[in-house]
Amino acid sequence: MGYSRADKAQSHERIVQTAAVRFREKGIDGISVADLMKEAGLTHGGFYRHFESRDDLVAQAVETALKAGNGAIEQGLEGKSEACGLAAYIGTYLSEGHRDNPGEGCAVTALAGDVARSGAPARELYAQHVARSVERLSELMPTVLSESERRANALVIITTLAGALSVARATGDAGMSSEILMTVRERLVREFAAEG
Repeated sequence: MGYSRADKAQSHERIVQTAAVRFREKGIDGISVADLMKEAGLTHGGFYRHFESRDDLVAQAVETALKAGNGAIEQGLEGKSEACGLAAYIGTYLSEGHRDNPGEGCAVTALAGDVARSGAPARELYAQHVARSVERLSELMPTVLSESERRANALVIITTLAGALSVARATGDAGMSSEILMTVRERLVREFAAEG
């Protein structure tokens, strides 16, 4: 029985989607190609029919993870004013649900350390995504601020969000983890999203 192009495309997409989730959960080096292929329902031997190298898979999975990670956050912004949208963005990002589901969450946080040690394609995709996130956060800033002030605030917010979520995930103390999320969330909203 033949293996059609459609079958190959579906298999390829399944591998990339699986890798995007697992890399966010376990890190890029936290799961082997053989285990990814098995989870995708394929054999390890078929890997090179889909990818030139492991770095090729990493770049594609990072791109997919970066695109998917902001989906839920963006849905929460629809129809909101600047201040409400920014507060919603911060609140969603620093939620316990986001903390507890890294495989479905923002890859900026989940993959920062891994991407820093990855090849140039993954780092370039990551940098492009961070730039788009900064631009998106800048759009949520009050328009009375200058463009440079909005950008500076957005840089502070995105790096604070990623750092706070990383530390909240890393701590073994559930109480401290929740306190980190709540405290940073409240401070960011008060500082940047409070109605003037």
